[in-house]
Amino acid sequence: MAKQKASASYDASQIQVLEGLEPVRKRPGMYIGSTGYDGVHHLIKEIADNCVDEAIAGHATFVDVRILSDGGITITDDGRGIPVDVHPKTGKSTLETVLTVLHAGGKFGGGGYKVSSGLHGVGSSVVNALSTKFIAEVIKDGYLYRLEFERGAPQGDLKKVGKTDRPRGTSITFYPDDTIFKETIEFDYQWVLDYLRHQAYLTKGIKAMVADERTGQRYAFYFEGGIQSYVKHLNIGKEVVADDIFYVERPAEDCMVEVAVQYNDSYTETVKAFANNVFNPEGGTHLVGFRSAMTRVINDYARKNGLIKEKEENLTGDDIREGLTAIILVKLPDPQFEGQTKNKLGNPEMRRYVEQIMNEYFAYYLEEHPQIAKKIIGKAVLAARARKAARAARENVIRKGALDGLSLPGKLADCSSRNPADSEIYIVEGDSAGGSAKSGRDSKTQAILPLRGKVLNVERARLDRMLNNNEIVSLIKALGVGIDEQFDISGLRYHRIIIMTDADVDGSHISTLLMTFLFRYMKEVVDGGHVYLAKPPLYSINRGQKKTYAYDEDERDAIIDRIIGERREKGIVVSESDDRIKQAGVTISRFKGLGEMDAEQLWETTMNPENRVLIQVKVEDAEKADAIFSKLMGDEVELRKNFIQTHAKFVSHEDLDI
Repeated sequence: MAKQKASASYDASQIQVLEGLEPVRKRPGMYIGSTGYDGVHHLIKEIADNCVDEAIAGHATFVDVRILSDGGITITDDGRGIPVDVHPKTGKSTLETVLTVLHAGGKFGGGGYKVSSGLHGVGSSVVNALSTKFIAEVIKDGYLYRLEFERGAPQGDLKKVGKTDRPRGTSITFYPDDTIFKETIEFDYQWVLDYLRHQAYLTKGIKAMVADERTGQRYAFYFEGGIQSYVKHLNIGKEVVADDIFYVERPAEDCMVEVAVQYNDSYTETVKAFANNVFNPEGGTHLVGFRSAMTRVINDYARKNGLIKEKEENLTGDDIREGLTAIILVKLPDPQFEGQTKNKLGNPEMRRYVEQIMNEYFAYYLEEHPQIAKKIIGKAVLAARARKAARAARENVIRKGALDGLSLPGKLADCSSRNPADSEIYIVEGDSAGGSAKSGRDSKTQAILPLRGKVLNVERARLDRMLNNNEIVSLIKALGVGIDEQFDISGLRYHRIIIMTDADVDGSHISTLLMTFLFRYMKEVVDGGHVYLAKPPLYSINRGQKKTYAYDEDERDAIIDRIIGERREKGIVVSESDDRIKQAGVTISRFKGLGEMDAEQLWETTMNPENRVLIQVKVEDAEKADAIFSKLMGDEVELRKNFIQTHAKFVSHEDLDI
């Protein structure tokens, strides 16, 4: 193919100047990240965050989100209302200016907001630019004002509609542009619900409401306790060290620091850091300050009260944070985030502020609650011992055969390919299915690892105990990524890890145990999209030598209906009085387990890339996933009982292995 030549001339005529909201429509991804599902819902966040900012500033008491039946959405608050007077710089109403000029807003130091989550002044105008229709209503001084837009262009001037007895505030209605958002323009009620729940937790005293006109669903949140309520929520399903929650809210210069802490009996740390209600998944300076203070205060208390022996080394941060649940929320006038995505807070002063407040007030808390302090330190001491035992166990395993992949488990039937992108490993339940899988596989790209019995429930076990479990060690060795301090995703030997178990209760349990292990100790593998569940067929529909496989009851019934139709088309007399299986002239076999299939059947139905059904394991909401693993795999029997009772009505009799 011939190379395309660039124009010989390069002059002013070739320089495009995008004015107004044109840049947003031209490159929407620069402003909202994507034009898929996430981008559509980011529009909600941009508008709703403004409502929350009004609440943080003390001017609003609620945010109301209404998903409309015609595909739009309305977001309302009872704040001060966007100003409607003429803006001195643009000569237009301030409302129009805010909604049509990028980097126009009340968050650039004019005194409108002391703290806010939005700082770039592009939120509302971006939503306007990416909507087919956008309606802004403002109530000020007892009058209703309205301004309408189409794809960012105002449809006339600001209208003073008339007097109203509605409370003050702003109401924004918009309809996402399907020429921009080609994947979907439909709003997800569950997404809105989760977003508003978080905002209600983080903004003490705000009422957050959502209503879906499409289904009639509605919900409201109000948490007087704010982040204390959030910590309680995160600890559901876990036995807490003490019911009492450490809480502090203190100003520091022109900032505010708010922290809530509670320990539980798990072996994992759940600490979430926020700046101006924006979640910072990578933490930042406020998290560094918190961790530093926690380590120092607990070690100082333990030394002072003889809870650590004189010759013993200090507890590490990891020891101290085992079983810790904490929320850190800072509010500051000029947050500096590392990157547009706001993943990490960069303000250096926040480390000092958080550290100082925690040093003082958490030390007071431990002094005032000696029994809780003893439990926290006792748990950390046990964690330190387990850490040393895990290190010894890990070194022992390495001496025997290396967790780092220098040797592979003997029962692993490896594939010949050494390219991880082409390779996949089937983790198989039992030697019987393992034998069929080994015989039926494509040995070039498919490895087989049979596991004996049910693997260890890691939700109830520390790392040292895990490393004494042969099945867990075999899995760690086979995958090649190591574990704990040695974990390295770049060592992954297979880019598809496929859990293949029987389609029964025991098989589901084994799958869940394996997913618990991968989620808790190899989360990067899950986040990378490398984990799959194989879906073996439940039924074989047999017509002479011809077999058709069905993966559920609906597919089975559809196949039978199709065969009956084909027979009728051929002129075969089909009696309506006969049952449907006889009408179809077939026999049906139900597979109870993979071991019932021979190698050829297993390959054809479950391992052949052309025919198989794989379900990718995705974690869309890590917080929810954490909660469900704690609930189903933890020690609290009552929570599992409630879960079963709640969901029992959705299970058909045929699904039960009886």
